[in-house]
Amino acid sequence: MTRLLMISTALTGLALSAQAQTLTVYTSQPQEQMTEVIAAFAEAHPEIEVALFRSGTTEVMAKLQAEFAAGGSPADVLLIADAVAMTQLKQDDRLMAYPDAAVDGIDPALLDADMTFFPTKLITTGIVYNTDLVDTPPTAWADLAAPDVAAQTIMPSPLYSGAAAIHVGTMIQQPGFDWPWFETLADNGAVAGQGNGTVLEAVARGEKAYGVLVEYMALNAKAQGSPVDFVFPAEGVTAVTQPVAILAGTDAADAARAFVDWQLGQAAQEQSVAQGYFPLRAGMAGPEGYPDPAGLTLIEADNARLLSDGDTVKQTFADLYGG
Repeated sequence: MTRLLMISTALTGLALSAQAQTLTVYTSQPQEQMTEVIAAFAEAHPEIEVALFRSGTTEVMAKLQAEFAAGGSPADVLLIADAVAMTQLKQDDRLMAYPDAAVDGIDPALLDADMTFFPTKLITTGIVYNTDLVDTPPTAWADLAAPDVAAQTIMPSPLYSGAAAIHVGTMIQQPGFDWPWFETLADNGAVAGQGNGTVLEAVARGEKAYGVLVEYMALNAKAQGSPVDFVFPAEGVTAVTQPVAILAGTDAADAARAFVDWQLGQAAQEQSVAQGYFPLRAGMAGPEGYPDPAGLTLIEADNARLLSDGDTVKQTFADLYGG
């Protein structure tokens, strides 16, 4: 069950100055990770107190939209795993541009051209498989369409998972895949679960031999002894960048810019690696057991098209795999 949490995190054992600023951050990043993030940010910026609202992306966005409709949101910064939602906010003039953000070392292809939101980490989607059931692992997305493989494949649904929505929306933009590929998978017996967690559970328990999954869940499970392994498909991986943005109505712009710069900096990137994510800064290694981030092939997507096609993607997927 999704939990809605509002916490105000102050520096323990340190007094805030009379001029301390309060920064309100809305996020979908897991609570335990955000506790670590805020603690590390506080060490670098003791003059900034952080108020945190944490929930899933869908509920975070619903809260924001309700607040906008009521006249304004207290949020200063948004940190969610959904560049499509950020694109919508940008189109609605809800984001503040920050052209001087500290983006050195980050691939320009991952940046918003107008510098209104910024990637903080890389979460990729590939193929998980059960090592007790699979002798010859797949090497490519195309391999999943084979009848004997598809019949043992489960994927997350874009109706439940933001990463899945981006994965499906990205794949239908690719020549050779698009909806016919998803139709072939469905015709050959592939099924959809709900979120990524349901996929990992099904594959780890041996209910399914293959799954479409975000990499860190599979590799963390492998490290913990689960009989799974992960494939970065030959055609490339789809990606979520968990962007951070400053809300246009903020009354704490300096603190917000400091938070964005910290998220993009070396310390935060090292923390992301420790939490099991690929870093974005050039020259940094990923978590133990991960491939070199520089060697990843990312399947590019048009965020504007992901946004415009979003409802159609969900409905078409539901028609194929059930709602």
